Amino acid sequence: MNDMTPGDESRLYINSLARGLQLLTAFTEDRPTMKLGDLAEAAGMTKSAAQRFAYTLVALGYLRKNETTKVYSLAPRSLDVGLRYLQTSPLVKSANAYVHALNRACKETCMIAELDGHDVVYIARFPTHREMFVNMPIGMRLPVYCTATGRAILSRLADATSAGLFEVCERVSYTSETITDISRLNELLVEARERGFAWANGEYYNGDINIAAAILAPNGRPVGAVNVSAPSTRWTLESAIAEIGPQVVETARAIGGANLTHK
Repeated sequence: MNDMTPGDESRLYINSLARGLQLLTAFTEDRPTMKLGDLAEAAGMTKSAAQRFAYTLVALGYLRKNETTKVYSLAPRSLDVGLRYLQTSPLVKSANAYVHALNRACKETCMIAELDGHDVVYIARFPTHREMFVNMPIGMRLPVYCTATGRAILSRLADATSAGLFEVCERVSYTSETITDISRLNELLVEARERGFAWANGEYYNGDINIAAAILAPNGRPVGAVNVSAPSTRWTLESAIAEIGPQVVETARAIGGANLTHK
């Protein structure tokens, strides 16, 4: 995993810790259970190394092993690390009341996300009580280039920084609407900066309209974004921009002004 090795040249870097985390993160929606050989391959390590790490993680309660089938899976304790983040995040604490109010006002699913590498990660979520078009649970990662959340955050960064992120992204066309051209993406950042919010129309999930505004720290640095997911069965892009756009901007400003301290 490339994002786990930036410090491997330092004598402070503990390779065994990084490899243990690789084993935990090898489990995905498509690979919820694995035998040892598959787990080793998914984690990019030898079978003997995977066996030692898996044994330790089972002993600590982060993994389960079915003694009959010899299949490994994540245990409930693996949620602990993520839960601690949600409990201690200043952004989550500051944002929850405002995002809840936005959810009641627009009656659609409202979320808070942060930038992490080439992705945005959703860290708070208030679902709609109406029919839900897509499910984006807390902790889900989506590419920065094809989401309103990502574009909203990038629109508040220096041009060189945002352009650099677009360059290094593997810009996949998830739907027929996904925008992958860097020139067009940069144009959308300019538009987002002028409007105060960004949009994406069915670029990751067909029929999912996203409207998002960046949350700014007192120094003007973006620390996250407010996002509304509006299904095309209830909204057009034009109506979402006109009605939801001002609401996400107001919510993002309220969060940023609520004595927000972050990192």
